Amino acid sequence: MIPSVFLATLAAAAAFGFIHAFVLWAYLGMSAVTFGVYAIDKSAARNRRQRTPENTLHMLSLMGGWPGAMYAQQLLRHKSSKRSFLTVFWLTFLVNIAVLAYVLSPYGAWLSLSLKL
Repeated sequence: MIPSVFLATLAAAAAFGFIHAFVLWAYLGMSAVTFGVYAIDKSAARNRRQRTPENTLHMLSLMGGWPGAMYAQQLLRHKSSKRSFLTVFWLTFLVNIAVLAYVLSPYGAWLSLSLKL
C-alpha cells in the first residue's frame, strides 16, 4: 500500500507540474530493477546458488528502489521476516524519503534547480 500511494502521489505531482517527471521515472525504474534483483535472489535462495549481498539490496532501496523492494517482499515473500534486514531496510526507506523531501522543499530548492527537478 505504501509504495502504491507514494508512486500515485508522484504521478499526480508530475502530471500537475509540481515535480519533474524524471523523479517519477527514476523511482519507477529503480523499483523495477530492485524488484528484479529481489526475484533473482529469491530464485538463488531456492536453488542454493550464490545470493545477492544484503548490502546490494539495501543500496538499491536507498537509491529509490524501495517501492520495488516492498512489492517484492510482499509478492515474493522474500526478505520479509528477517528482523535485522528489515530494520536496515526501513532506515533506507526513511533516508530516501527524507532526502526527497529536502530536495523538493524550499531548503533544497537550490539542489532541485541545479538538477532541474
